[in-house]
This record gives sequence, C-alpha cells and structure tokens, in this order.
Amino acid sequence: MIKCWIEAMRLRTLPVSLAGVIMAWGFNFLNNNFNPTPAILCLLFALLAQIASNFANEYYDFKSGLDRKGREGPRRGVTEGDITPEAMKNATFGTLALACIIGCSLIFYGGWWLIPIGIFIALGAMAYSAGPYPLSRHGLGEVAVLFFFGIIPVTLTYYVQSLECDIDVLLASISVGLMGANVLIVNNYRDHDDDKAVGKNTISVIFGRKTVANLYLFNGYFAVALMIPTWLYLPLWSFIIPVIYLMSHTTIWWQIGIRNGSCLNPLLGITAMAMCFYSIGFSIISAIS
Repeated sequence: MIKCWIEAMRLRTLPVSLAGVIMAWGFNFLNNNFNPTPAILCLLFALLAQIASNFANEYYDFKSGLDRKGREGPRRGVTEGDITPEAMKNATFGTLALACIIGCSLIFYGGWWLIPIGIFIALGAMAYSAGPYPLSRHGLGEVAVLFFFGIIPVTLTYYVQSLECDIDVLLASISVGLMGANVLIVNNYRDHDDDKAVGKNTISVIFGRKTVANLYLFNGYFAVALMIPTWLYLPLWSFIIPVIYLMSHTTIWWQIGIRNGSCLNPLLGITAMAMCFYSIGFSIISAIS
C-alpha cells in the first residue's frame, strides 16, 4: 500500500517543485539576503503543493474516465484499484491543507498580501486537473507549469527573503518554468496515443509529437539563454553548469525521438533531475562566489 502512495506522489517529477525554490536561493545568496527559515518553508510549501496537484490529477482523471488500465505511463493506483477514489480525494485535500498551513507561516516574512497569492496557487493546483476547464485537458498544462513551477516559486521565494524583486530573478523564473514544462512535454509525448483515445487534448495531441519534441529542445536552450546575463556575474568557470545542462538536454531530446511508450519514463525523471542540477549548481556557485 505504501508503494502505491509513493507512486501516486510521482517522485520522478518532484525535483520540478524543488528547482524553482533552490534557484531563488541562489539569488538570495548573491544579494546577501538569504534567510534559512522562510527558505525552507518555501521548499516545503512547493513540495506539498506539487504532491497535492499530482494526487488531484490522478483522482480527477480517474473520475473523468481519462485513465485506462495498462497505460504506458507509471501505474495509476486509483485506476488499477490499489487506492480507493475516496482515499485519494482525502489525500489531495489533506495535503493541500497542509501546504496552505505552511504557506500561511510565510505571511510573517512577506506580508498579508501573500494570502491572495496562496489562494491562487491552491486553486492552480486543482485547476490543472479539475474545475470547469481543466488546464491539462486543453493544451494549457505547460503554461500552468511555467507559472506555478517557475515564475511564482522563484519570485516569491526570493521576495519573502529580500522584500524585493528584479529583472534577473524574473528571467530566471521563466527559465525554470521552461525547464519544468519540458518534464510535462515528455509526459504528454509518451501518453500521446492514450490521451488521444480518450479525448484529452494535450499539446502533443493538438500539435503532434514532432512539434512538441522540437519545443522540448527549444525550451532548454532558450531557458539557458535567458540567464546568460546572470551567469556573467559569476566566475567564468561557473559556465560549466549550463554547458553540462545543455549537453544532457540535447542527449535527452535525441533519446525522445528514438524511444516509445514506457521506454520514455526514465527520460521524464532525467529531465527533472537535469533541471534540479542546474538550479542546485547555480545556487552553490552563488553561495561561494
């Protein structure tokens, strides 16, 4: 049973939520305003919000009949009968509530205006799979990732420690968002046939596999390009981080084109880990520079 819940958390994708927060830490280090308490709280909030979103995706896709037994992607516990729908629903809202409690503690650092932002994030976690217009079913999943796993976590994590924001942080937030969108692109590329069969209109279904594979390649290079001005502030040797990222990114893109079905599953996790490596590398170099 524990294994089923771990699978439902989708551990392969969790580095996506961590990367944005860690990227912001790097800017806090650079500007000498890093505060460990709100920094860790932001990390916990982001992690719990993503788990809640993953639980919601599994529950609402099951309720809508969009998941089928024996799908190419990782095993879905509710669809396969390992987890009851009611248990998954309770886990979704329980995890989201815990995320909100942690988010409320950030008011002490960032002010009361964080309340509407927190509500917006909570609604976003649900809107990906639920509501009158689920984003994941209308080709907007990648846009949601750009905002909720890139722009919002990077800018807010930086803000609650510094009480300010600047253009370099904003560009980095878009960079992280594009890298995060690539994780979803691999997921939707893999599930193209299953999604098309049940009428789930991801961008892979709408534009085709070849187009989204090329988008994957573009996103990675453009993400690094957005941060070149920031990397130039750091020692020249620090460019080893974006170079390694781009080498791995290009290799993963090539592998996407020659793999099918469940063979794509490892690439999803590797994409997320490459993104996290990039953020961790930037943060460490910023801390020691």
